[in-house]
Formats: sequence, C-alpha cells, structure tokens
Amino acid sequence: MTSPDDTFSDETSLPEDKSLLIVDDDEPLRTRLGRAMEKRGFIPMLAGGVKEAIQLVRENPPAYAVVDLRLDDGDGLQIVGALHEVRHDCRVVMLTGYGNITTAVAAVKAGAVDYLSKPADADDVEKALLARPGEKAEPPANPMSADRVRWEHIQRVYELCDHNVSETARRLGMHRRTLQRILAKRAPR
Repeated sequence: MTSPDDTFSDETSLPEDKSLLIVDDDEPLRTRLGRAMEKRGFIPMLAGGVKEAIQLVRENPPAYAVVDLRLDDGDGLQIVGALHEVRHDCRVVMLTGYGNITTAVAAVKAGAVDYLSKPADADDVEKALLARPGEKAEPPANPMSADRVRWEHIQRVYELCDHNVSETARRLGMHRRTLQRILAKRAPR
C-alpha cells in the first residue's frame, strides 16, 4: 500500500489522495472553482496569493494544484517550485488570463502538467489534473470564440491600466475611439 506522499508507482498512476490547492487572487473565481472541484470528489484548500499558498503547501502538501500564473503578491511559478520541493508527485495545472507560448513554456518547465487559459471550466480543469502522465487532456468541448478571447484580453489590459482608455489603447496598438466602441459593447459569446 502506498502513501499519498510516495512517488508514482509506475508511469500511469496518479496520487491516491484528492487534496487540491487552488490559488487565484480573484476570490469569486477561486470560490466557485473550489465548490465545483469539491463536487467532483476533490478536497480543496483555497489561497489568494503566493505567501498564503506556500504556507498551506508547507503545512499540508496537496496531491493536486490549480495555480494562477499572475498573482497580486507574486508569480504562480514560485508556488509550483515550492510544491515540487515538498511533494514532487503533485500535479499542477496553471491558469492564466495571458495565454501565450512563452508563459506556457515557462509553466511546463517549472513542472506544471498543463496550462489553461481563463476562464477555465471546472470540467477542463479536472480533465487536465487527472490526465495520465504523458497523456494529453482532451480539448475543451465548448472553447471560447476568437472574439471572446480578444474581448477578454482587452478587458484584462484595460483593468491592468486602471481603466485608462488612452493607456490601454496605446498598449494594445489600437485607436482610442476603436477601443471605446469595443468597451461599450457587451461581451461576445
């Protein structure tokens, strides 16, 4: 009988316990995902930032983790490193609103098993966490449209620029009036 702290007994086994650390600075998203994963049999621990997450990791190393890449008090990659120091079989999925190749490569190099763009569906998170080592998770059943991805990116940059339309337009390389029209519309489906 293996304990949850043991390494994978072979290349296709997963950790036996269902402890799950969810780290995101967006409290409503963190809470919703925690409830959804609890319904799927996981035992969630929630953290809002790097310091809180690392403290939880040291107290009770989880078998699984869902970590936001960019947090208010640091970088989610720090958490991945801390997780693998105390529990090397922990399966980590990175979440981010900044989906690009550079951050995906950094997450995988740090030890994440998968990388999902926000907003990620709980079913997609579960599939990514439970995918056998070396096996890829299935693509999402209802992926966001290209228009929705673009809108989400614009909203995130607008938020990071403290709702300054001129600065957001400059960073996105678009005309200020074009950005104002986009911001005035509802989110695409």
